[in-house]
Amino acid sequence: MMFLAGGVIAGTGLYFGLKRYISNCRIEILGQAAEEDEGFKGMRALLDACPSLTDPTQAYLIPTAYLCGGMLQTAYSSIQTLKRDSASDIVYDREPMIMSDGGTISLDWYPQRATDSSQPIVIIMSGVGGSSYEYHIRCLAKTLDKAGFCAVVMNHRGLGRTPLTSPKLYNGGDTSDFRDTVQYIHDSFPEAPLLGVAFSMGAMLLTKYMGEPSALLAGGIVICCPFDMTLTGRLLDADTFANKLSRPLIVSSQLRIVKRNYDMVKSAGYDMDALMRATRMSEIDTIVTAKACGFKDCWELYEAGGTAKYVDHISAPYLVINTMDDPVVPPRGLPLDKIKSNPNTAVAMLKHGGHLGFFTSNLTPRIWYLTPVVEFLQAVVKLPA
Repeated sequence: MMFLAGGVIAGTGLYFGLKRYISNCRIEILGQAAEEDEGFKGMRALLDACPSLTDPTQAYLIPTAYLCGGMLQTAYSSIQTLKRDSASDIVYDREPMIMSDGGTISLDWYPQRATDSSQPIVIIMSGVGGSSYEYHIRCLAKTLDKAGFCAVVMNHRGLGRTPLTSPKLYNGGDTSDFRDTVQYIHDSFPEAPLLGVAFSMGAMLLTKYMGEPSALLAGGIVICCPFDMTLTGRLLDADTFANKLSRPLIVSSQLRIVKRNYDMVKSAGYDMDALMRATRMSEIDTIVTAKACGFKDCWELYEAGGTAKYVDHISAPYLVINTMDDPVVPPRGLPLDKIKSNPNTAVAMLKHGGHLGFFTSNLTPRIWYLTPVVEFLQAVVKLPA
């Protein structure tokens, strides 16, 4: 009898403990769309069409048990880059695109270059040094295709096996290539609604573009966007244990681009010896990006290149997805005052997920944000769920 009573007590404690844990994993919506008054109903209606974000029975992310911290989520995302499984095993239809200065980007379409003139097209951009080959990008492209969208990934200059045919390199502060890409797709498919989804550095570009008066996108989603580049730069530059593990991987990915295109990069007049000795992203940005943009060093570049000021001018539905435990883009860097003052913008804030992680499910981790991304974009273009 005592054993049975003990079991009941333990079971009850476990039940309420799990219930409280799930409650702490719920998603918080920030912005005017989260207000209870009449306010702006457009974004609220879009979010109400996203049960994975607003339905109390679904709107939570319980992290994979062995990926319970932001650092672990972030690290796991990094080592998954080349993974292939049923969710990500795709083949792109590549279209090279020559820019006005002779530089080259590549558009990777999935499953093929758009053929239906009215099918919604989602333009995807990766984070720094990333490309269409990354695991989460491939998963997203395949998920969007199943939901009725045509996906196209923009690979920046020198990335995703795209040849560097001009001394100009990509950077998170220059929207010109993305602007030209959107215009090209719009001109090719004038009846197709265009949408954007971008990650990390790509999210900076998408945010800036959507704040420009000539923006052609019907809506956009940014995931782990570093609105405050000075803050993110300082965090990446700090001598923490996590950085000592991840920094060599990030830097080596950038230097690989330089090595593959050494003569072309050298022709721009950069200090190649210093560049090849770089061990931090701040050094690379000072040697290359800051010089190219006319700044003294990376810190002056980061200060001038903040993304927050563009939020005021966004006039299409724009959703930010960020986590409380992101070691690269902490919540204190989000421009919540600007997001709350613009009725077209909202934030879905998660307790867990790290930087570009968002892994849930205990046995085989799966990416959580694929479902809300599809739901939100379907709501924007009014596709059937």
